Amino acid sequence: MFLDRVKIWVRAGDGGDGAATFRQEAHVPRGGPDGGDGGRGGSVYLRVDAGQTTLRDFNHRHHFRATPGGRGTRARRHGKAGEDLTLDVPPGTAVYLDETGELIADLVAVGQSAMVARGGRGGLGNTHFKTSTHQAPKHAQKGEPGAEAWIRLELRLIADIGLVGLPNAGKSTILAAVTAATPKIADYPFTTLEPNLGVLDFGDLDERRPTIADVPGLIEGASSGAGLGHAFLRHVERTRILVHVVDGSSRDPGWDYDVIRDELRAHDPALLDKPMLVAFNKIDLPAAAEAWSAFRRARGAEGVEAVAISAAGGDGLDVFRAKLADLLPDAADLAEPPEPAGVVVHRIDSMGDGFAVELDGDGAFRVRGARIERLAAQTNFDVEESAERFQRDLARLGIDDELRRAGVVAGDVVRIGATELEWEVQPWEVG
Repeated sequence: MFLDRVKIWVRAGDGGDGAATFRQEAHVPRGGPDGGDGGRGGSVYLRVDAGQTTLRDFNHRHHFRATPGGRGTRARRHGKAGEDLTLDVPPGTAVYLDETGELIADLVAVGQSAMVARGGRGGLGNTHFKTSTHQAPKHAQKGEPGAEAWIRLELRLIADIGLVGLPNAGKSTILAAVTAATPKIADYPFTTLEPNLGVLDFGDLDERRPTIADVPGLIEGASSGAGLGHAFLRHVERTRILVHVVDGSSRDPGWDYDVIRDELRAHDPALLDKPMLVAFNKIDLPAAAEAWSAFRRARGAEGVEAVAISAAGGDGLDVFRAKLADLLPDAADLAEPPEPAGVVVHRIDSMGDGFAVELDGDGAFRVRGARIERLAAQTNFDVEESAERFQRDLARLGIDDELRRAGVVAGDVVRIGATELEWEVQPWEVG
């Protein structure tokens, strides 16, 4: 089964909690704080593996977690870092945030990787919070939660040559005739239900070995979701050359040709800018032989090159190979992927230290902002000193004042990330 689109859930490891401990040694009265930091959580990466050709590894397993960081301990011992989790994907995998459709990474080159969930930072131990006026802090940070998300993986095959055409035009027969591939071939539409790949050998005098992808047949309306081929249109996006296969023995080869051109244009107009060769197939049949002259003149008027072949009988295949050889780049360029670098999109939190106060549907106040959400997640509200420190952070960042302007009163619920608090009136506000 060819799997080229999956949705998976990834969760990075939480950072380990920092320790709030104190030296306890004989002959060391009033030992100071010695809590170690928590270890960072493991991150989740996707990495391109040349041995992968489909996304079938994700067919039955859809949830992936990296390991959390270890807790800090006494004597300033830091927690162990969590292990990163690396998932192998085939070349040509595009990664999207499922919720928004935002592109995270487009992985093309072998060995290229992208982080899709960042591990949480370890919390600081209480040794970091000792000051000249506060010698015995009980405050230590909790580990930062690891990032999590549902992401969508979409594979677009990386092939040098893509074969497109209506069902039963003979694409699979061409692939079998010019490569060592053995696709299923039969005389009925939609024989090909998944893309097939083969390698074209030009002979001893040409070291180039381009790959050819036979894409399932398209029908009119495929770009809008009709037929079996619509899901595979993306697989022709990365090819260097398109070979448009036309059944020369059909009722109207010119109409067949126009249908596929229209579907390619509707999916992505840039596809028609690729180098293209039209293979007028089944020239050994009388109907095709009769239609060939008019078809060739029409293509010539459009500036599109066409060759007549019989994939089943072998007629014209030498000319066909020679035309492909002329269209392909040299061996050095062919050794690189069609999209050599790929694109990795680094998402940056535009708010930075900023924040926003909103009302949730149930009347609770919601504070959004990367920094304050991180501080809330790392605060242990069961420790009075830590809770007081967080309150001072709210005031220092101006969030206190903004909440009051928004109308918060004692007893209201304030949500910051996954933390839910009840607003309390401060002593200096009474009176």
